[in-house]
Amino acid sequence: MTQKREYTGDYPDKTLYIPGPTEVREDVLDAMSQPMFGHRMDRMTDLYTTIVEDTKTFLGTDNDVIVLTASGTEFMESALLNLVDEDVLVTTCGSFSERQANVAERLGKNVDTLEYDWGQAVKPGDVRDALEADDADYDVVTCVMNESSTGVRNPIEEIGDVVADYPETLFVVDAVSALGGDYVDIDEHDIDVIFTSVQKAFAMPPGLAVCVVSDDAYEREVESESASWYGGFQRSLDYYDRKGQTHSTPAIPVMLAYRKQMKHMLEEGHDARDQRHREMAEYTREWAREHFDVFPEEGYESQTVSCIENTRGIDVAATIEAVSEEYDMVFSNGYGSTLGERTFRIGHMGEHTVDSIETLTDAIEDEAGL
Repeated sequence: MTQKREYTGDYPDKTLYIPGPTEVREDVLDAMSQPMFGHRMDRMTDLYTTIVEDTKTFLGTDNDVIVLTASGTEFMESALLNLVDEDVLVTTCGSFSERQANVAERLGKNVDTLEYDWGQAVKPGDVRDALEADDADYDVVTCVMNESSTGVRNPIEEIGDVVADYPETLFVVDAVSALGGDYVDIDEHDIDVIFTSVQKAFAMPPGLAVCVVSDDAYEREVESESASWYGGFQRSLDYYDRKGQTHSTPAIPVMLAYRKQMKHMLEEGHDARDQRHREMAEYTREWAREHFDVFPEEGYESQTVSCIENTRGIDVAATIEAVSEEYDMVFSNGYGSTLGERTFRIGHMGEHTVDSIETLTDAIEDEAGL
């Protein structure tokens, strides 16, 4: 049985290079300390409509946006519940895509999986073959944009183009560890639902989930006999249209921080933010190939999380501990029992730069004796 461990507040600050949460600007943290106000006041309408419309502007989408007090997992679950009547095709290539299949099964859906070995990417042609099968009648196809367990970036744009050829099938994308740091044209590629958590590439404190919903997805839920109550698209969007607020009490301090951070993101611009993340990813991969190797399939490497194959057999856990103790920087081991020491992961997302990533890789070199 778990025993209580008293939180003392006496801990050294660590710079985070994990796949999330990541570093947060001081002024964004400060924004959370404003006096409390009511979530049905006009001030809340000003705050919520600002963050929703700023998010639409940043992402360049005409689709509806929901910002909900939740983890991104809420929208993973609600999208499957809201949109899948019977059958769903779940593409799997790592831990988080396999979680989607598990969630769908627990919701009582008929789940077919298009499975790939960990480290391999989902191929659009395989998705088309699955959709063209004689017994295929899928309500939804799902894909994880950025499989942070393996460092794979799936080609969701091309997959979206394939799914768009099947009008009765909707496309749902988990972009939890990528959106905001890896540009995707949501509307151009007919992505019906795409969601993220703000503690990743949005560089925010945890606590909010963001979901972009197409008209087709909204209408599918309206026509369904059952849907998620808390994460329901109709409930959230209709309330926003009527009141400009959330249907349930939101985490107001985190939304105040979100407003501040989204202004920073708009100032930088989506293209520039994408380019900065691209440069960090390219630097990290070059470093990894010099000293180790990269785990994901070539040409499908993540832009926000590098999964590095431990070809030199270093003690990953000991190196993580040493870098944390000596440099107050934290990176991550591999995800899951099979990759724990076989790989390690560096999160290069949010407000990091090539210079800050280089500071970490220098520390790893020193502690691992590279």
